Amino acid sequence: MNETDAGVMVNARFTTADYAVFVLMLVVSVAIGVHSAVRGGGSSSTQQYLLGGRRMSPVPVAISLLGGIISAISILGNATEMYYFGTQLSVNLLGCVIGTFITQWLILPLIYPLQIVSINEYIERRFKSSKLRKMATSCQLLQYFIYMGICLYAPALTLSTVTSLPTWASIITMGLICTFYITIGGVKAVVYTDVVQTLLMFFGVLVVVIICCIRLGGLGEVWGIADQGHRIEFFNMNPSPFERHTFWTSMAHGIYLIVAYVGLNQQTYQRFASVETLTISLRLCTFFLFGLWVLWVLFYFSGLVAYATYSTCDPLTAGNIEKPDQIIPYLVVDKLGHLAGLPGLFVAAVYGGVLSSLSSTANSIACVIWEDFLKHREYFKGISDRSATNVIKLLSAATGLLAIALGLLAGNLGSIFQMTQTVLGAISGPLIGIFISGICVPWANAKGAASGFVVSFLSCLTLVVGKFMRGGASPPMLPLSVAGCGDAFGNSTDIAVLGLNTTSLDYGSDVSTSFPPQDFSTIEPDVEEESKSIYDISYCYNGTIGILLTVIICSIVSLFTGPMKPDEINHLVSPYVGSLYRRFWKYREGKHYTEQDMKDEEDDVGISMVVRRT
Repeated sequence: MNETDAGVMVNARFTTADYAVFVLMLVVSVAIGVHSAVRGGGSSSTQQYLLGGRRMSPVPVAISLLGGIISAISILGNATEMYYFGTQLSVNLLGCVIGTFITQWLILPLIYPLQIVSINEYIERRFKSSKLRKMATSCQLLQYFIYMGICLYAPALTLSTVTSLPTWASIITMGLICTFYITIGGVKAVVYTDVVQTLLMFFGVLVVVIICCIRLGGLGEVWGIADQGHRIEFFNMNPSPFERHTFWTSMAHGIYLIVAYVGLNQQTYQRFASVETLTISLRLCTFFLFGLWVLWVLFYFSGLVAYATYSTCDPLTAGNIEKPDQIIPYLVVDKLGHLAGLPGLFVAAVYGGVLSSLSSTANSIACVIWEDFLKHREYFKGISDRSATNVIKLLSAATGLLAIALGLLAGNLGSIFQMTQTVLGAISGPLIGIFISGICVPWANAKGAASGFVVSFLSCLTLVVGKFMRGGASPPMLPLSVAGCGDAFGNSTDIAVLGLNTTSLDYGSDVSTSFPPQDFSTIEPDVEEESKSIYDISYCYNGTIGILLTVIICSIVSLFTGPMKPDEINHLVSPYVGSLYRRFWKYREGKHYTEQDMKDEEDDVGISMVVRRT
């Protein structure tokens, strides 16, 4: 027995085999970083360090693209959502299909041919404003730093659930390992390590799901138990924006996720730009959608498996875990801990997800700081390419260390999935709105974009703060049962885990129990929809609201302050809207529409098809 920093007596469940599997994953990750550095792939130039020379093999880049976005937040958060709130959120996978179509036909054909390193350079080119670019970069950095802190905290929950290692020690250890290999190896170290970690993430969770399904009696039995527990729901067509998960909120959430985190994201753009042609980039996008479906369906189903396992004795209600996001790690240690090496494999899978996402984000942060803030300053203009690469390495190291500090702070926030989507949606929504305004609003100018961003950012921030102050960040849960806990419900110290409250509680013999909202209530809210305010709007709409506010305000302000002319935005807006705008501009000036104008329009509309073939 070990005494943790929380003062709770626990049984450490990690065996020698588990530690061996877990440490092996860490050693492999570090070895790949060292190998990339020794071969020179990460240090010869800034292009090599940040983009792999734009000639990387598509297969590892495709897997890295998947691993860089799907993190431990998905492994733990998606399963938690299914367990406590049901399957309605999984409809966001349909929205992801629409988001991928938008990325492939609207965003990539416009951004890829520009051959830029930082995606924020598009903003400067489109709006003719370096200040607007720096403002966008600052917002992007804020988003990335918060994301990195949450990424580091998520696996710490897992490791602390199955071992006696304190959460802070886990965060520091993982942060230092990730900082080391991203710093010495560059994007090639990130990509090739992502391959190992993504495959490990998939197979680690798959093994747990298969074994549990077999013990429960098969997929049909798991689905039946979940259905009896009211966890199965896909077509809640309620149009109310105040209901947390409906068909419409989930669809909107899926579309936003792909546009924001794949189409207009520095991490994914570096993967798209690291291959030779636009055609390959578009195929990478298709592969990402397929891989996302495979992994997220697996993660979602793992939540149903956990519910089927604990449908009559919920560990959160019984006091065996203190955070909902610990449910999957608890399942592994409680039901599968006797299988030598399996807990180690699962924890390695979770950490594979976090190292993959953390390294991708750290590399992207170093990239945008160098490209958007430092590269053009007088002090750095005359330095050699190798010296510039060393500066970027220092930036990567500093980013990793800052992520450790943020990870130590993230534990004070709420449920991983909603916390991430609520906060990051409020930050990234206005930023994505600037890009969408540039692509789809040809008359948008710098003043309009800046005004739209500021108003949208402040509005979204107000929504988030109001939601947390009103308790909206801790939504009501579906009914949870303790009827089957028996004696263990009152004497649960034999399955206690690190940091968890094992005080005996007497809830009587009711099938379901209720807690106050801040303790993840299982009761239905008693507030009528008529009395709800904007703070009660579903978090799934946060990002979409940010985008729409930016675009609308940008459009209005731009029209009043002088819209941009068609010849100022050639090839920097969608060719489809660009051609319509050119016609309108001709009509506005009272000029005739000529055959040459028609030919120019046809050339613009067809440009994306031309660059695909090249």
